[in-house]
Amino acid sequence: MLPPYTGFIWAHCLAAVPIQIHIWEVLLQLAADDAELQPIEPALVKHCHAAATTCILEAVKHNADRAGLSTFLEDCKFDKDRTELFWTEYQKNKESLETLLGSIGTSPPHITDVTWRLQYQIKSNQLYRHYRPGYLVNLTVESSDANQKPDISFNCSMEQLQDLLGKLRDAAKSLERTSQM
Repeated sequence: MLPPYTGFIWAHCLAAVPIQIHIWEVLLQLAADDAELQPIEPALVKHCHAAATTCILEAVKHNADRAGLSTFLEDCKFDKDRTELFWTEYQKNKESLETLLGSIGTSPPHITDVTWRLQYQIKSNQLYRHYRPGYLVNLTVESSDANQKPDISFNCSMEQLQDLLGKLRDAAKSLERTSQM
């Protein structure tokens, strides 16, 4: 039989929330109630929880089969009963975790258009005047929701715009070199 906090690990995987302090407190309380875990350092319990969560999510991510998962767990010194219990829980929660992982974005938004305009600021809310040009840059990005087209807008000076352009050129050259290898 699995310890009482094991269900908590599966629930944490399904919750898809960042690991926060209150979750650790709940885990430590559950571990403190278990006589076998009382002599174990709390930081080690936290690391074990993070490792178990990572293992479960990676297994789902790579669609691990029974043989591969069993081999991995045996390498981690799991006995047959624990491996069987882990596999049962894995199968029970796999579909929910796949749905969860599928809903998490894997890449940054795709920029579809860039517009810019010169923005000349003559005065501010201060007493002195600026008389310096700035640029308003608007990046249009793809959205999975057809009704929503989020934009990213920012103001920058000529120097900042030149710096951004230089960094984009460096990134393009780096990608070109990488693709030629």
